[in-house]
Amino acid sequence: MSVPVRSGAIHVISACIAACVLRVAASAMAPPETFDELYARGQKVNAAIKTLTARFTETTTSSLLTKPIVARGRLAVQRPTRVVLRYTDPDARVVLIDGDRMTTSWPSRSLTQVTDIRTAQGRVQKYFLNGTAAELRGQFDIHDHGTASDRPDLYHVTMVPKRKQIRESLAQLDLWVNRSSLLLDALKMTFANGDTKTMAFEDVVPNATIDPGAFRLDY
Repeated sequence: MSVPVRSGAIHVISACIAACVLRVAASAMAPPETFDELYARGQKVNAAIKTLTARFTETTTSSLLTKPIVARGRLAVQRPTRVVLRYTDPDARVVLIDGDRMTTSWPSRSLTQVTDIRTAQGRVQKYFLNGTAAELRGQFDIHDHGTASDRPDLYHVTMVPKRKQIRESLAQLDLWVNRSSLLLDALKMTFANGDTKTMAFEDVVPNATIDPGAFRLDY
């Protein structure tokens, strides 16, 4: 049994990788500072990130599933609004965000879906890319856990949406950032119905050279 593709989930992923996480993490080695101070100091690091590539492992849990679905693939980000996730295992598919349009291509299901994401992209730009820590707090209750309890090399932040409209889909977002490299290690989205999607990242390369063809749908 399968679970539906969630466009909101993909936007959270792109926003975290391209903007918020790098800002929050920039001074993660200084625990006495507040989230707001870390966020502000991280803007210089954030401004220097133009592209990013990584390998990812995505784990999906749902009450509709007898066991979690584990998928793997590669990610490429070209700021401000181009993101592509190419899944390779266990089934090939592509999710491409280009400006205000998201295209999902899933050959084995004979699925090609194009979605207008103008509203979601506007929120990503306003609160994650161009906003301040105070503006972000206006949209989320932010819980700074400091060092992760089971991974002392990671910095853990939980974000809970304040707006009812967002909570109807996304209940909570957890981010883990590597304290040494200052790059995103993993994120977990908990949806309103209790389903979860976790993405763990490896071989994260900021300002990587990306082939222009990476953002073309080839099937």
